[in-house]
Amino acid sequence: MVSMNAPTFRVIAVELYERPVTLRIPFRFGAATVTHAPQAFVRARIRLTDSASAGAEVHGAAAELMIPKWFDKSPRKSNAENVSDLRKALSNAADAYTSESSARTAFGHAAAHSHSLLEAGEAAGLHALAANYGPSLVDRAILDALCHALGVSFNAAIRANVPGIDTSLTPDLAGFDLGRFLGGLEPAGRIAARHTVGMLDPIEAHDAGDGVGDGLPETLEQVIAAYGNRYFKLKLGGNPDADLRRLTRIAVILDRLPEYIVTLDGNEQFADVATVLEFWRKVAATRSLARLAAATLYLEQPLPRALALETDVSEAARSKPLLIDESDATLDAFPAARALGYSGVSSKSCKGLYKSLLNAARCTLWNRSAPRRYFLSGEDLTMQAGLAVQQDLALASVLGLSHVERNGHHYVNGFAGQGADHAEQQRFLSAHPDLYETSHGSVRLAIRDGSIALVSLDIPGFASGAEPTWTTLEPMQHSTAAREERMLQ
Repeated sequence: MVSMNAPTFRVIAVELYERPVTLRIPFRFGAATVTHAPQAFVRARIRLTDSASAGAEVHGAAAELMIPKWFDKSPRKSNAENVSDLRKALSNAADAYTSESSARTAFGHAAAHSHSLLEAGEAAGLHALAANYGPSLVDRAILDALCHALGVSFNAAIRANVPGIDTSLTPDLAGFDLGRFLGGLEPAGRIAARHTVGMLDPIEAHDAGDGVGDGLPETLEQVIAAYGNRYFKLKLGGNPDADLRRLTRIAVILDRLPEYIVTLDGNEQFADVATVLEFWRKVAATRSLARLAAATLYLEQPLPRALALETDVSEAARSKPLLIDESDATLDAFPAARALGYSGVSSKSCKGLYKSLLNAARCTLWNRSAPRRYFLSGEDLTMQAGLAVQQDLALASVLGLSHVERNGHHYVNGFAGQGADHAEQQRFLSAHPDLYETSHGSVRLAIRDGSIALVSLDIPGFASGAEPTWTTLEPMQHSTAAREERMLQ
């Protein structure tokens, strides 16, 4: 099914840029610690072919960190090689989308290259998650251009199926009324920010030592005082005893709040289902964790991706719902996970906006007859101020999510931490005055009473009222790992 409101167009150009970003606080992804990462920027230009607007050319943009050690956690690859892989994925996508003259819908362009880009990534030694990073960004930039061309917001475009989303890539949804599903989505004006407590993050003041000293919150206590968070994502290390000790310390802080909600993230660190079960048993037996356990919604990706979709997790899922994240590398992953006992899947812009929407449709279909509830969660802590966080928030909102993992503002000091010039910062602040504020020498994400205002994102374009200063960005080149290693040091 393709909506009658889905215009066709050609992709004329895709330009790739980047700039370095320094984290104010190191973040640990599983077994790796990250202190620096470049941010990728994509600018796409399309030429409309529909009779009413044939020949019109419009450009759109997207951005996201090229974070190492999430897409591919293999110890055989360095941080630099991980980033080089993401550059390669972007280059592959840019070449693919601009190499043909066919006019297609926005989703039609994504579908046309989906399989070939996965194959190209595999041939280049890229994990499927890394291979999908390229088209995920290009798709966002293209949709931004299309929304600007039509003068419609992202919310309006999705609800009217302007991208022309169909079930050609998801045959399990054949017969499902996708148009009715999309038309029934109801974006919200605010969303709760779920604060991530990383493995290295200090909990109380005595954990911070000398600290960063920049005046921004560092400890969990300070974060709660500054932003008013009531939703939290707690990282686990996969060792039940060590995790219990850490959760007990965190519970002391959270139990002071009148109410709170928690999600747990295993980050692929649990060796097997038996270890997950041991963890749940010890949580249940720990009286000081009773309130935290009751407030926990789900456990995210406890098993390594190599095991997750080969292991029945039904017994472990009886304690709390389990969700896949890193295992969600291809469009058939969620149905495969469902058969093994998982209930949830993460929505992440880096995995593709269309994947999120199609997985949300699956949840709606499955929940009509399933004894358990299937769900999406908003998971992505790396999104930076600007296009990245705006588009991811708009996606989370249109999906109807009430809360979303949001931590880019904690690890990077807003636009200043990205090296954005004053003019760029002021453009974004002026375009989205409810989303941003000025403090600590930077325009930065505004979180008040634990939530983020989204009203200013509902404007023509894909939540993009401003753009970066393109002339200050470095044109991206697929570099060698050795060159990248020097840049990350």
